[in-house]
Amino acid sequence: MDLASRYKGVVGFVFGNENSNSSEDSYVERLLDRISNGVLAEDRRHAIAELQTIVAESCAGQLAFGAMGFPVLMGVLKEERDDVEMVRGALETLVSALTPIDHAKGPTNEVRPALMNTDLLSRESESISLLLSLLSEEDFYVRYYTLQILTALLTNSPNRLQEAILSIPRGITRLMDMLMDREVIRNEALLLLTYLTREAEEIQKIVVFEGAFEKIFSIMKEEGGSDGGVVVQDCLELLNNLLRSNASNQVLLRETIGFDPLISILKLRGSSYSFTQQKTINLLSALETINLLMMGGSEADPQKDSNKITNKTVLAQKKLLDHLLMLGVESQWAPIALRCSALRCIGDLVAGHSKNLDALSSKVLGEERQVEPALNSILRIILRTSSMQEFIAADHVFKNFCEKNTDGQAMLASTLIPHPNSMTDASLEEDVNMSFGSMLLHGLALSESDGDLETCCRAASVITHILKDNSLCKEKVLQIELEAPMPSLGAPELLLHRIVRYLAVASSMKNKDGKPGYSYVQPIILKLLITWLADCPNAVQCFLDSRPHLTYLLELVSSTSSTVCVRGLAAVLLGECVIYNKSSENGKDGFTIADAISQKIGLTSYFLKFDEMQRSFIFSSVKPAQSHKPLTRSTTASMAEIEDDENDLTDQKNEDHPILTSVFDAQFVNFVKGLEVNIREKMVDVYSRPKSDVAVVPAELEQKGGESDKEYIKRLKAFVETQCSEIQKLLGRNATLAEDLARTGHSHPELMAGSGSDRVQIETLRRDLQEASQRVEMLKAEKAKIESEALMYQNLAGKLESDLKSLSDAYNSLEQTNIHLEKEAKTLKSGGTSTSPDIEAIKAEAREEAQKESEAELNDLLVCLGQEQSKVEKLSARLSELGEDVDKLLEGIGDDMALPEDEDEED
Repeated sequence: MDLASRYKGVVGFVFGNENSNSSEDSYVERLLDRISNGVLAEDRRHAIAELQTIVAESCAGQLAFGAMGFPVLMGVLKEERDDVEMVRGALETLVSALTPIDHAKGPTNEVRPALMNTDLLSRESESISLLLSLLSEEDFYVRYYTLQILTALLTNSPNRLQEAILSIPRGITRLMDMLMDREVIRNEALLLLTYLTREAEEIQKIVVFEGAFEKIFSIMKEEGGSDGGVVVQDCLELLNNLLRSNASNQVLLRETIGFDPLISILKLRGSSYSFTQQKTINLLSALETINLLMMGGSEADPQKDSNKITNKTVLAQKKLLDHLLMLGVESQWAPIALRCSALRCIGDLVAGHSKNLDALSSKVLGEERQVEPALNSILRIILRTSSMQEFIAADHVFKNFCEKNTDGQAMLASTLIPHPNSMTDASLEEDVNMSFGSMLLHGLALSESDGDLETCCRAASVITHILKDNSLCKEKVLQIELEAPMPSLGAPELLLHRIVRYLAVASSMKNKDGKPGYSYVQPIILKLLITWLADCPNAVQCFLDSRPHLTYLLELVSSTSSTVCVRGLAAVLLGECVIYNKSSENGKDGFTIADAISQKIGLTSYFLKFDEMQRSFIFSSVKPAQSHKPLTRSTTASMAEIEDDENDLTDQKNEDHPILTSVFDAQFVNFVKGLEVNIREKMVDVYSRPKSDVAVVPAELEQKGGESDKEYIKRLKAFVETQCSEIQKLLGRNATLAEDLARTGHSHPELMAGSGSDRVQIETLRRDLQEASQRVEMLKAEKAKIESEALMYQNLAGKLESDLKSLSDAYNSLEQTNIHLEKEAKTLKSGGTSTSPDIEAIKAEAREEAQKESEAELNDLLVCLGQEQSKVEKLSARLSELGEDVDKLLEGIGDDMALPEDEDEED
């Protein structure tokens, strides 16, 4: 085999010492020879034991075995089933050959012989069939080692083994039968099935048909549910493989066993509520199963949406929300990863489901004396938690609660009433008796006292969800006033103005760690302002009522110390002040804002901010939905990977805080992109029409003394005509400039400042370029046609060349035959004996043929003679009847013929 010879060469490449390699190879070869050709059974068993030892301890031994050992041991498994000890030894040796040998100080690029052996064995479908047949053996170790071998093959070559097992009759059925075997074999078979069902829809269907759901929940119940060990984790991983993106399996589970066994795993038992590492992993896996059910199936499945709604309805009927609130909200002693996963499930459970939304809004938590709405408790988590991941998860609940839920938004907005006590004097721990809105406003105002805007920006994120796409809530919240931090500072301040002030303060304040705190505070506050001002002229008017707001926003767009994201969002907010501006008041209308942008920033630089923001990491890497990688043994190997999910936030190398990738979801990013288009179009419109309701009366237009009315009117008419002409030219130039900026952005800034003649030249060049492109396309088409014809002629030439070669070969063959015949003729002429024919044989053959011919003629003559004799007899009888003497008539008739006949015989 070529593969085997390559493995033999790898031994020398890896280990270098040729003598050592040859000794390893020869030793393994001698052992294999003893196994295959040995006479004594005991000697062959010892040879297998020695082979297993060297393969388990030596990489060179593994390589040598891979090159020549598989056929020998497969022969043992096939032909010597009765010798259980031999079969055990062969299987154990195979396990050792497929198990990597760990070396503490090995090079990272070292060849892994176990992986190579796995690849070699998995290529033989007959070997897989042989291994599966061993699962029906009665010996415990035979079944156990066989499962270990199959698991090793699946780990390294999953696709190839999945195809092989599918092609073997009852292959999966045999594996499913192992789940009813002894505990050790059952656990090994369970692990094998988790590998086998990953991304294999056909295998998933067969496994479910073989009763996988019943067996999985039965095993988990025996193991103790969430308090069980790693076996429960393996069961849940197998269950998740069967349900992931598979709507038909989800329907089958819902309509046969139901969701009760799954939800019972989430039920916390006992009074201590202790969470071990394994229990946390088991609960996380169960929550992942819940999440898969709420997804409803794959994106391509047309039944996904209806299946999703049905699953959510049934889960809510089974009191899932109570268990999720216990894990995510009430169990503050639970690990952070578990609380975050439960909160995300709460958000997904209520998303787009009116009954579940009502259930969450009316849910109450706590003991008899300290009872509060569940939404208040989740808000408290947002404002208090020190974990950024927990804030994101709790914020996900409010995002889904407010999405397309105008009643829920109105209910939350109606509670936005400042607490009668001082907003800044009360601490965050004293908010137990506050309403939802009061607690939210309290969190906003708390930043005034402790100098930390983190709580403020979290509260701002919640307000964003309340105001999104809800004009009534925007108008209502616009009227809210907050009392000044200190009575001496003046009258109460509007909530919108307070938030803008926090935006300005964020650039100079630092967080609790002493680091700049605006890396994510400013973007979140800007998101709130963009959402609030969108399609709300009153909010735009309120924003512009304070002149410093516009000044600060212009500075923020031009600031070099701000991030690309902040500058871009500030530019969007400025654009909203233009497109949603209905004011006609001088200094606050859309024309004034556009003029300020042009003078302070420049249209080229302004539109450049949009392009930079769209290319930033946050906007370019946004995904439709946040996907979590499946929980497996490898991903949950250490508690650190589960506990400290926030490590994922620091892996990305970009200037913006990684939390923004979660806060700026696909909906907001697409909304900003749509606003950008509207802003560009509005800028063109503003510069294309005159400023309305503006009266300009220069002093020189007053009537001069002694000037008649006729002369005064004539002079005014000429002045107006001149001004109108200039205005029309300016408007046309502004419109063209705005269109160029909106269309080309920053790609050609040097062309935008050109004159009309430059634009004419540009149009000419553009037309020339278009014509040249068309000619290039024509040339490309002609080139493709020529290449096609050339290829056809090339194929024809190849065919002719092949025919010519065939003719040449036939001619050469005939020529060789002719030469051979000429040599034989020359030999015959020269009387040679080497190739002369046997003349005597030819004569004998001719004589024999002549004899055959003469015999044939003689037979014909005898037949004719017989016929003549019968005629003669008839004639003789007739003559006798007539009275003639027949004998006398026949005398002398044969004498004339005798002499010639005798002469012929003498010759």
